[in-house]
Amino acid sequence: MHVFLKTTSNFKLWWNQFPPELRLITKARVLASIGAGGVLYLTPIVFNSLSLSATQIGEGIAIAAIAGTLTRLMTGFYLDKNSKISVPLKVAASFALIADLILLIAKQYHLFLLGEFFLGAAAGVYWPSIELAIPLACSNFKSSKGFALARSADALGVSVGTMIGSLAAFFGQIRSIYLVEGLCMLLLINILNQSTLLNKKNTEEVQKINNKNVLERLSSLIKEIFILIPNLSPLLVISLFSTGMLSLLQSALPLDLVIGGIKRTPILESQTALLIALKLIILLIIQWPIGNWLSKRKFEFGLMISCISFSFGSFLLGLSSLYKNGIPIMLFGLIFISIGLASFLPTATEAVIKISPLKQRGISMSIYSQCFGISAFIAPWIGGKLIDVNQHATYLWIGISICFILILPLIQLIKIKKAFN
Repeated sequence: MHVFLKTTSNFKLWWNQFPPELRLITKARVLASIGAGGVLYLTPIVFNSLSLSATQIGEGIAIAAIAGTLTRLMTGFYLDKNSKISVPLKVAASFALIADLILLIAKQYHLFLLGEFFLGAAAGVYWPSIELAIPLACSNFKSSKGFALARSADALGVSVGTMIGSLAAFFGQIRSIYLVEGLCMLLLINILNQSTLLNKKNTEEVQKINNKNVLERLSSLIKEIFILIPNLSPLLVISLFSTGMLSLLQSALPLDLVIGGIKRTPILESQTALLIALKLIILLIIQWPIGNWLSKRKFEFGLMISCISFSFGSFLLGLSSLYKNGIPIMLFGLIFISIGLASFLPTATEAVIKISPLKQRGISMSIYSQCFGISAFIAPWIGGKLIDVNQHATYLWIGISICFILILPLIQLIKIKKAFN
């Protein structure tokens, strides 16, 4: 009992070191991630059991990416020109609720596509908003630690969500993941109603921009994008491959497990869900220690660690296909990929904040978050095609491993670009 009270007291001290607004955002992220955990990682299994091919599932995720691409740009422009971050977050929750209702009852391919469209739209509105909220909520607190906390919250939520999905799969009720996310979205809206998250922006400037007509706003948006992209380009290329890895973990990995490798035997849906949950628990355990450790170092170092970890982890995933009992090798590879994710996610976001002008952080964040949309469009489609053609994912993982080695030199270019900011 004494140990429990001491642990609780230590947690409260640790938790209270963060600003109140940051704690609120962290709670919101945990809720959103619990809902997303089961939906993102287990939806391919749900619709694979309905006889949709890997290519069709990849096309659904690609539709989500297109929707996310459109909503990300509009959200980034809104965030730079308006003050209330809570508004797009509520819109994102509403889109997710619509998607959950559709996917809960969907049995045909066209309904699957429609549900994925709304999921993508929700993600496109959610991510730029929740990411920009971190530095704004940190105030005088170190933003790199704020991002490390945020990623730990994401990892906790996704792990819990996937574990719930694993239990649902075990009892033959895997579709209940959409009910779980729907409940989480309602709770998220309730949390947002408790506090209005504000951009620290001069109200006169906001009024001046709001007085512009639609064409002037569109012209301003396009001009800002063309100015920012050259400075962000090395980071964007690295982010495209890194977020592509994240997309493949959500689409190709579950299919790889249930289909099997060249020699590796396939496993049951419930075992697949459990293995994915285990990977996410590993990420949960290492996210805060790695994120906190990297917050004391330059972001270039964190990006290097992530690329090397992704490369080695992907190589092990490909290697596991060559062995009948290759699951332990695959699990070892997923540990390295988890290290890559724990390194990349907070580091890349911090890098965007550091190399972007203060008044253009909203649009910079939306440009960066387009990497999630673009990679979610391309990676699952390519992955699905390769799996359908070869009936295994070996060549996919080996190819990804090589790509991460090839993009390592781009990290140095981010530092060169930074000098001209």
